[in-house]
Amino acid sequence: MSLPSLRALHASGLPLVICARPWARDLLDGVEKQDFIPMRGKVGPDRAAVSAHRRSLGAQGRHARGLLLPDSLSSALVFRLAGLPSAGYRDDGRSFLLRWPFAKPADSLHAVESWHHLTRVALTRWGLPSGPAQPGPTLDLPLTPAHEQAAGQALEQAGLADQRFVLIAPTATGLHKGKIKVWPGFDTLTRALQARGHTVVMCPPPAETDEARRNAPTAQLLPPLSLGAFAALTAKAALVVCNDSGVSHVAAAASARELTLFGVTRPGRTGPWSPRAVCVGSEQAWPSTDEVERQANRLLDGTQ
Repeated sequence: MSLPSLRALHASGLPLVICARPWARDLLDGVEKQDFIPMRGKVGPDRAAVSAHRRSLGAQGRHARGLLLPDSLSSALVFRLAGLPSAGYRDDGRSFLLRWPFAKPADSLHAVESWHHLTRVALTRWGLPSGPAQPGPTLDLPLTPAHEQAAGQALEQAGLADQRFVLIAPTATGLHKGKIKVWPGFDTLTRALQARGHTVVMCPPPAETDEARRNAPTAQLLPPLSLGAFAALTAKAALVVCNDSGVSHVAAAASARELTLFGVTRPGRTGPWSPRAVCVGSEQAWPSTDEVERQANRLLDGTQ
């Protein structure tokens, strides 16, 4: 969801260094940038990594500035301790850590819109071109040839080269306000799609393989892929069916046809940013298996 912000920063002429969790390195490999600094989620080591990178840049590093898309106190603390003057939203009482603290817009914005707004007001404050007023309708993740090749090899090894398939993601890590984020009907949906002649596959990360097998035991299991290759896999699928999770955002970034299921989160805030995505369910209740099956069949019939 940060892609429109990253494009605006790059278009402003600033050399772009991305600080993010290690898993994002491969996913963002095709994004134009100067460097990538892996963040481990620990203030001391992360501060040291940012400081060391600034020193390695010499004079350019002394003039560097930061833009904090996350609202967390720890992200602001890391940059402050690294001596990096930064812009960000003033949430969580972190204004004193920011050189340029901004208030969040009054409107309830999607995360893509909120981060894009923050990027524009920061660029304006810095006297730089801020780009378009609104993010575009698509995220346009740049996939690399290595991503495409890895996804293609996984399908070929599974006997699915040049075949039509449905990709499901029947897991989601963590809880939302104490509630499970996984739709309970993946097994029923998988069997219904298979009865209609569809090949249903899943490609969970290693830590989620056992849960995926429990939630959809008849789906064909593909070997784990890097996030970039997984994004390429979503783009090759006839349909991606997933919870409101990281998979939904990766599929949206790759412009995949997707059906995203909601039961505990708000579609307007965290839903997939893509005109090719359909959302069912709400923050109050999961959709029924009949509704999901009906929507899946409609989308699949429209892509044949």
